[in-house]
Amino acid sequence: MNILLKVAELIKSEKTFALATLVYADSGTPRKLGSRMIVYPDGKIEGSIGGGTLELVVIKDALKLLAAGENKRFQYDLTEKEGENPLGMACGGKAEILIETFQKKDKLFVFGAGHIGKKLAELSRIIEIPCWVIDNREEYAREVFFPEGITVLHDDFLHSFSQLPIDEKSYIVIVTHGHTFDKVCLREALKTKAQYIGMIGSKNKVRGIKNSLVKEGVDINDPRIYSPIGLQIGNYTPGEIAVSIVAEILKIKSGGNGKHLRDVVQKTP
Repeated sequence: MNILLKVAELIKSEKTFALATLVYADSGTPRKLGSRMIVYPDGKIEGSIGGGTLELVVIKDALKLLAAGENKRFQYDLTEKEGENPLGMACGGKAEILIETFQKKDKLFVFGAGHIGKKLAELSRIIEIPCWVIDNREEYAREVFFPEGITVLHDDFLHSFSQLPIDEKSYIVIVTHGHTFDKVCLREALKTKAQYIGMIGSKNKVRGIKNSLVKEGVDINDPRIYSPIGLQIGNYTPGEIAVSIVAEILKIKSGGNGKHLRDVVQKTP
């Protein structure tokens, strides 16, 4: 099996995995320089960087890095003596392994191609998150109105959900042109694995839509729902509202607290 071809295939299909590469090896190591091994989130592997204890330790380290979304270079001591990182292997020698992690990409799905939808699409380019804009009005769902690289879909809101690659790394923003469509989008969004579901509207409008969904047996206590949407930063124009929505998404994405950096107490060593 060609590991590099497999890696390219996994990246193209946005699979989550780690790639361990033997970047340094002295004469005692069991595999040649450049040997590679793919480690999946469930611990399964493809390829090899040496087998035995070394491989087991690398798998464990790769899984830790996958959870943290980080890359790191490790040095392993393949001896039975005490050392910095001894593995108790009879072959001896030292090995350095570069472990790189590959994750699914964040994606933004905007339901509604009006003024706010357009501004959200523009901001998605700035924060480098792929964006899909969906609208059931043909005169609005036109690529000419949006920046290059934005995927624009003209479709019925209900039907569109089955056409979109929404997964656990997705952020859904509902800014359609009517309460009925907002309700449809919220109901369908809750069926997905999206980690964020934001819906625009006043408190009264949001309450009305939620109450209507409750009558249909929909659980509206889902913590992924953010409605009214956005952070309270004095947002009035479509551009300002879009900024407040993106700020909320980035806060959730990064785990930030939204405080002024000026007011954050910096710990000194």
